Order: sequence, then C-alpha cells, then structure tokens
Amino acid sequence: MNQQKIKKLTRQRRHRRVRAKIFGTGERPRLSVYRSLNHISAQLIDDSRGVTLVAATDQEIKQAKTKTDQATAVGKLLAERAAQKKINQAVFDKGFFKYHGRIKALAESAREQGLKI
Repeated sequence: MNQQKIKKLTRQRRHRRVRAKIFGTGERPRLSVYRSLNHISAQLIDDSRGVTLVAATDQEIKQAKTKTDQATAVGKLLAERAAQKKINQAVFDKGFFKYHGRIKALAESAREQGLKI
C-alpha cells in the first residue's frame, strides 16, 4: 500500500473513533470543525434531528492576517451566533484533526466568548 492510502485510512479511522464517542443534541449540539489548507469553518449540529443550528467560516471575516487569527475570529463569531440562539453548551468534535494550532485557537476563542465546550 502506498503512503497516500495509508494516510487516508489513518485519517478515516481517527475520524470514526472520534465520532463514535460524540453525539450532539438540541441542548448541547456538536461543534464540528473543518480545516482546509486555506480556510477554516465550524458549525453547531443537532445530530438527533440532523440539522445545522449555527455556522461560521473565515470567508465571512476579511480583516484577519494570519490563519490562526482567522480561526480565532471564526470561534468568536460562532460563539456570538450561538448566544443569539440561546445555545451556551456544545460538544467539541475536532474530526480527524489534531487539537493544536488553528483548531485549538478556534476552540479557545469560542470558550472565551462564553460557549462551554
């Protein structure tokens, strides 16, 4: 098996392992984070109904300079939108990403805005 396939299978395995333990409800939705090479997005999902309650992406924010600053701004924006919908708790779903860098910056900025993760 080549390196590409091994990497893909490892990511899929890690993602399934994380998702097996995490389930979002209406009172405590799942905060799902996706990070691509250039962008980052996050959404609060109610898995019992299969509905996205709140979403935010860095494409809505134009003033941040670095990718980490963009992630911080996305976390802040998401927490503000969640507060408007009276959501104050969430379960953090990092997906197959490691909890450092931009993922960590997004989670910490959401916590600073009052979202309990």
